[in-house]
Amino acid sequence: MFNSDELTRIRKDFPILQTQINNHQLVYLDNGSSAQKPKQVIDAVGQFYQSEYANVHRGLHHLSNLATEKYENVRGTIARFINARKESEIVYTSGTTEGINLVAYSWAWSHMEAGDEIILSILEHHANIVPWNFLRERKGIVIKWVETDQYGNLDPTDFEAKITDKTKLISVTQMSNVLGTVVDVKAIIDIAHRSGIPVLVDASQSAVHQTIDVQDLDVDFLVITGHKMYGPTASGALYVKEDLLVDFVPFKGGGDMIGEVGRDKITYAKPPKMLEAGTPAIAQMIGLGVAIDYVTELGMERIKEYEESVKNYALERFKDLNWLKLYGTPKKQAAIFSFSLGEIAHPHDLSTILDQRGIAVRAGHHCAQPLMEYLGVNATCRASFALYNTKEEVDKLVDGLVLCRKLFQ
Repeated sequence: MFNSDELTRIRKDFPILQTQINNHQLVYLDNGSSAQKPKQVIDAVGQFYQSEYANVHRGLHHLSNLATEKYENVRGTIARFINARKESEIVYTSGTTEGINLVAYSWAWSHMEAGDEIILSILEHHANIVPWNFLRERKGIVIKWVETDQYGNLDPTDFEAKITDKTKLISVTQMSNVLGTVVDVKAIIDIAHRSGIPVLVDASQSAVHQTIDVQDLDVDFLVITGHKMYGPTASGALYVKEDLLVDFVPFKGGGDMIGEVGRDKITYAKPPKMLEAGTPAIAQMIGLGVAIDYVTELGMERIKEYEESVKNYALERFKDLNWLKLYGTPKKQAAIFSFSLGEIAHPHDLSTILDQRGIAVRAGHHCAQPLMEYLGVNATCRASFALYNTKEEVDKLVDGLVLCRKLFQ
């Protein structure tokens, strides 16, 4: 938990929170889409471009060596953050989307054939659906779905019921970006491993809200994305167990992923370098390292406790709005809420009116159209909270919703 003085200091670290929107102080509740950046990250990226910029690897001059050192040090920062065994198990990516595509084309493509199965949940973000659909279209694999109960809970035993001798992978989110459901991925992994099936966990939503321990989970693949973790866009990482990483083949070709290049023969660098072609997002990855240091210093358990208190307060306030339709009330839920006014108003109209009061929420299908179809709606509004959000901002959201209700009556 944070006391009031700590919360004040934290909010001062995020300059954008002082912004005025339509003569109202910004209430930023779109963190599930992308979180704001602390000045420590902003300053680190600015300093790199202003006085430290050079390309990484193979340069012999001072700036190149400095950039390489800062860039590569982030690999260790990420490894410690998720408790990987080795830094070499961390592959730099531009985010979750690239990480899942890497697994699809660098591993699954050569390990699956027509008729083989991948199990997904109905909670998945499009980033954890579309790459597997590519394999369905191009290779003939079969996608099987596990649905939630009426409250938004996923039962791990439902995954077990879907497993056959054709199942080659389970790919599942650890936290729904729509319902806030916290999925028991450890139980799913245990079930999968009893049948010799590897598991990919999408931790892009969860890594910013709770501690991730890949060794405790015994997960095979795990992806995180930087821009949801108070870091820059185009930054992220893929964790791969060392014994699986040796089975990967190159996904993209170019500079920095090679051993030697000849006219008739090319050798490749060892993983993870083999999977990191081209000039990388140097400043972005340096910024991600600073963002991870920022939340690590605050303490992930303290962040979780604080956000839990804000979530519980929001749920209590929502009880007064018996006309507000909440989608999903899972047993374990992060501070992410999807809602609507039912037939009274479209979520886009609701979001627009809230914006007039400086309240930023997301409206749409949230890159989760299969889940929207399952819920029987085309769109919802979503308020997603972060470590800098306050109970006072919950009150402003509730006041804004009350106003919307009056306008549409």
